[in-house]
Amino acid sequence: MATDTKRAKIDDEICVLDPLKNFLLWCDSVKLTLSDKVYLSKEGTVAEYGMLAKEDIEEGHILFSIPRETLLHQGTTKVKRVLEEGKKTLESASGWVPLLLSLLYEYTCSQSHWKPYLSLWPEFKTLDQPMFWSEEERDKALKGTGIPEAVNTDLKKLQDEYNNIVLPFMKSHPDLWDPEKHNLELYKSLVAFVMAYSFQEPVEDDDEEEEKQPNPPMMVPMADMLNHVSKHNANLEYTPECLKMVSVRHIGKGEEVFNTYGQMANWQLLHMYGFAEPFPMNSNDTADIQMSSVYKAALQVAQNEADQRLLVDKWNMLCEMEIVGEKGVFIFGQLGSLTYNELYTTLKVLCMSVQDFEEFCENEGWEEDEEDDDEMEQALSFSRLTGLSAEWKCILHTASALTLDSYSEDVEMDRRRLEDQGALAELGSREKRALHVRYGQKSILQRLQQLTKPAS
Repeated sequence: MATDTKRAKIDDEICVLDPLKNFLLWCDSVKLTLSDKVYLSKEGTVAEYGMLAKEDIEEGHILFSIPRETLLHQGTTKVKRVLEEGKKTLESASGWVPLLLSLLYEYTCSQSHWKPYLSLWPEFKTLDQPMFWSEEERDKALKGTGIPEAVNTDLKKLQDEYNNIVLPFMKSHPDLWDPEKHNLELYKSLVAFVMAYSFQEPVEDDDEEEEKQPNPPMMVPMADMLNHVSKHNANLEYTPECLKMVSVRHIGKGEEVFNTYGQMANWQLLHMYGFAEPFPMNSNDTADIQMSSVYKAALQVAQNEADQRLLVDKWNMLCEMEIVGEKGVFIFGQLGSLTYNELYTTLKVLCMSVQDFEEFCENEGWEEDEEDDDEMEQALSFSRLTGLSAEWKCILHTASALTLDSYSEDVEMDRRRLEDQGALAELGSREKRALHVRYGQKSILQRLQQLTKPAS
């Protein structure tokens, strides 16, 4: 009879040799049910593991069902009691610390209930969000996209979180965590793992109660095996007993089953998940224009110094009203402005006459008969931009030009790269993903620029 040590060693070897098979055996043991119409594979999928249809699947079919007790979070981990007792000391801006401490423990515990699941990501080598790129790579490939700034913020926050919250807590429980083993490098990998693979259960709407805090993230075995596209064919449903992945349309035999991570622009997908949809597949793609760029554009358009001085007062008023901010952005999607309320108000104030602005200040805002949301949305849609006043168009045209200039390379160079299949094939995976992010943003900005071009 094999000793416990030998048996554990054999189990480890099986896990390494065929982690997917081991995971599926574990799924059976925890009553995670998988439909006979689908299977998991690394072949024929867009990235790493994925789910494929063995046969035609009708809309409404339950692809798999996951019992609540199989989910991995601070309420199911073996260290849940300790985490609950230290709840107050584990509060953070992200709200992720309890889950991350759970993962630090479970990932390195040889007897973890979730070992067959967590073994699918040996040392998290497949994670490749820009937080793992060198600073030079990020600045060169992603300048202007907003990702380098977001990554720098993430890295600072996670380091502060680890040093100021996680490390002291681990040191107070040396029987459960070891800072030598549960170090900052592993913590960073687990942050990326949570970014890329965790789920947050939607908060139920209840008009009678005040705004609720979002639910903490949790790891959902099997659901995180599905890849994402904006035009997905499956959706995760939450019930009191279990979570179910349900087909939302017909899925043909051999077709990949795709979940949705939400309405995510390519820069968000790359930043959080480490991939981007090839241009022009992402219908949710967006481009940002810094609010400060609209202000700079207005100053450039101003006819004289008096107009520029007046713009300073107008901008300060907009800041006081919290309509604009130093780090704020105006967001544009495929059909036009997505932050139309803020942008419409900003353009209207910036382009007011002296008399109208004085009246605006005296009234401390708008009269009651101002435009409604629908009118503002329509006015700033791409189909209606040509009908804006010359002054509004000039500001938008200049602001889009300033934003396009912030990228390291121009839009035409990126377009030629995308159209040259030979050159595209020679790019590394990071360069390719960055290209799709950049060009998606630039194409939206270029369209805005063209639609607001001054009449010759």
